[in-house]
Amino acid sequence: MHARDLFEILVREHADMLTVYLRSVVRDPAAVDDLFQETMIVAWRTLDRFDTSRPFGPWLRGIAAKLILAWRRKSAAGMVLCDEETLTHLDQRLTALARQPGDNLDEKLEGLRGCLAALPEPYRQAIEMRYREELPAATVAERLELSLEALKKQLQRGRARLLDCLQRKLALPEGPS
Repeated sequence: MHARDLFEILVREHADMLTVYLRSVVRDPAAVDDLFQETMIVAWRTLDRFDTSRPFGPWLRGIAAKLILAWRRKSAAGMVLCDEETLTHLDQRLTALARQPGDNLDEKLEGLRGCLAALPEPYRQAIEMRYREELPAATVAERLELSLEALKKQLQRGRARLLDCLQRKLALPEGPS
């Protein structure tokens, strides 16, 4: 099998996880697309430096992290929501998630959807508005007729319930949320 064919298989296997990683820290969809493509180009060009004894996903996210940080330095809009430490933590969580039961990201996302649907309405509504609809916290608080601090507490409790549900459903390791 040729390097190009192997690369294509590895990319298909890790594309969804890379997209999740990028969307977790970059709000601009066009920038996410650009960073995804740039990550793939850099990965292809440096494939000979990839240590085949190590997992491909973290290597790919390492490339993406460097590109995100460079993009952040260039971007005056401040669309990135994190720093290098956050990127490292996110990479560690995605690596742990990749090792868990469930053949692919779709199965894991289905588990998340089930846990989200099982949340009590106030938690589910706040989480969906804040993360799925990507509304600013102040807007969510206003729509739900909550103070900003009450919303933050509601989101914290909702995320904790989601994590607990996912740990039970997918046997995820316990760790910081």
